[in-house]
Amino acid sequence: MSRTRKMNRPLATAIALALSLSSYSLYAQAPSTAEDDSTVTYPAAYFDQYDPFSVSDMLDRIPGINIARGGNFNNSGGPGSSQGSDRRGLGLGGDQVLINGRRITGKENEGNSQLSRIPANQVERIEIIRGTSGDLDVRGGSQVINIVLQEAESRSSFAYEVNADHYHDGEIKPGAKLSVSGQQGNLDYLVSAETEPRWEYRKGFETSILGDGSANDTVVRRQTSDQQPLIFSSNLGYQITNNDIVHFNMQYQENDAPGDEERIITDFLTNPVTVDLENDYIENDSDFWEFGGDYEHTFANGNRWKNLFIVNQKEDDRLRERFDVDRSNTKDLFLETFNRYEEKIFRTSYAMNLNPTQDLEIGLERAQTTLDSSLKLGLETASGPISSDFGGLTPFTNSDATVEEIRYEAFAVHNWQLNDRMSLESTLIFEESTIKQSGDVSKERDFDFVRPKIDYRFDITPSLQFRATVEKDVAQLSFNDFTANTNDGDDDQNAIAGNPDIRQEQSWRYDVNLEYRFDNDNGVLNTNLFYHDLEDVIEKIDVSTETDILSANGNIGDGERYGGSIDASLRLTNFNLPEVLLTSRIEIEDGDIRDPFLGINRRLQRQSRGNYRYGFRHDMTARNINYGINVSGSIKGNQKVYDIDKIEDYEMDDFFIAFLEIQGWGGLTYRFEAYNVHEQERCRIRSRYVGGTIATGILDEIEDSCSHNGEKYAIKIRGTF
Repeated sequence: MSRTRKMNRPLATAIALALSLSSYSLYAQAPSTAEDDSTVTYPAAYFDQYDPFSVSDMLDRIPGINIARGGNFNNSGGPGSSQGSDRRGLGLGGDQVLINGRRITGKENEGNSQLSRIPANQVERIEIIRGTSGDLDVRGGSQVINIVLQEAESRSSFAYEVNADHYHDGEIKPGAKLSVSGQQGNLDYLVSAETEPRWEYRKGFETSILGDGSANDTVVRRQTSDQQPLIFSSNLGYQITNNDIVHFNMQYQENDAPGDEERIITDFLTNPVTVDLENDYIENDSDFWEFGGDYEHTFANGNRWKNLFIVNQKEDDRLRERFDVDRSNTKDLFLETFNRYEEKIFRTSYAMNLNPTQDLEIGLERAQTTLDSSLKLGLETASGPISSDFGGLTPFTNSDATVEEIRYEAFAVHNWQLNDRMSLESTLIFEESTIKQSGDVSKERDFDFVRPKIDYRFDITPSLQFRATVEKDVAQLSFNDFTANTNDGDDDQNAIAGNPDIRQEQSWRYDVNLEYRFDNDNGVLNTNLFYHDLEDVIEKIDVSTETDILSANGNIGDGERYGGSIDASLRLTNFNLPEVLLTSRIEIEDGDIRDPFLGINRRLQRQSRGNYRYGFRHDMTARNINYGINVSGSIKGNQKVYDIDKIEDYEMDDFFIAFLEIQGWGGLTYRFEAYNVHEQERCRIRSRYVGGTIATGILDEIEDSCSHNGEKYAIKIRGTF
């Protein structure tokens, strides 16, 4: 009971804060009538009192910015969603951040990733665009952030940051960032390099009991991962003529993550009780690169022709070897996986003005996506053949596969400004694709989808906006689901089966949104309701053979997801504390799907009952100090995963961060951060069944495990010149 009370207290805080902020604000402020359009503009002078370091710091001072940075409208994510860097092709949506009114041509290297790299002293203004327009490079977002940089014949700025992270096991890891940005004539540029520590030392403990309630074993875990990503990126733009402009964008990321795991296993089924020690050694080489560019020509009548391309590749090579220390460090597991994921995208479009209130964009996109993968599994046997390619163990699995999708997409977007206060954006996408698989399985399948979308917006007043969307969405398949893969979360399951017949998740998504902005930039209140009608939901299905009970990711049928949320953001101006900004969000959601094993209706896999966040920041501008706290978490209970022979129930403590920032000696900014001082726990209860499935088998074992990666403290020193 004490654990339950601990879990629910932060949720109660978030609900109380959200309701109090919303009720207080509606009472304290009247709607503003100062603005005559739906774009909110923040000039650079607005941020002078805060002396921000980067664009990201500037955005943190804007009330309600979380809504524009991917808040709850359209409730992105979940089954059937095509949002994020894993979306199908480039898409009309994507990252809702523009630089000088233009979308950065990339998927990993998008506008949102540039915000911490652009120095604040290069910014002329920031626009929060709440309406729709044919002039925008992205469509269908709830809000779009446009970062407008200064124009000058010659300007440049260097920004740098050095940092050190201290972890709970005593490790201290350094990091650094450097960016150079500016303009030289018709050329503008942003070049950056950064390395950020991602060290993790996770401690865990697991207790296992048998189906009859008797003790089985305990496992003490110690896991380390020494990850330090190294990222280089550049963004170049050149104004060829007044009507022609070209951009090139590049990113390279090295993300190796070697690690090890130690397990101390106490077996209570032996007499006397025995203790066994196992060690895993993990080699993980990973790198990613992306190159993109675009060319745009503006005709004399204002119409635009735009072409863009993206090429990217990610390679991940991982080897896990397990050793039994008590048997003279004998190797008993060899598991090697390799994945090379490539994507090539080309898009061309033509945007035209039909009349003063309507415009139309039509275009074509071709995308080629390829995955080359292999898996080698070697196990120790008493008499089986051994192979050096399998670490000197007996080969059990040797899988190779190539999956390729070639997709063509034709789209049309019509934007209609119905009157001064209403707009309607209509989108129609038709796509055809062919997926080929070779290697262990040879197969070819064709797909076609029609994806309409309607986005309606009504500025009831300059402060109050109503938004509604109806959209048919199609999610990108994970090509790893086609082939045999690994399961790092289960010591008793080294590899999982692939499914060459898997289909794309689809969804009809209905969203309504009401946003109220208070006078004098004192806050934002945002409410959202959503309903998602899901088709071909992907979870675990039965692919058992005559000798083995097996599952794989596959389509289990149709379902639904629905809920609502409240976002509140408020400056405490009425308490004579305008420098204090409070934020809060609470979302409640539910869902329904038919379980393929139990034959019952249940929630979607890993679907929480909702989530929340709350926090504050206080900018003491007279003393050049700011500090704050942010907390986020999910409503506990019933976050389950159903597999053919096991059921897992997950739970996690809240994420916590506190910061203190001081502008001091040498014009530098000194920032101190504390993460998860409460040692955020991640827990799982796993019930295993034998002699059949979770519906027909017998409960064999219940594992109750928790782990945490401890607190982290960081110091960052920032400067520009």
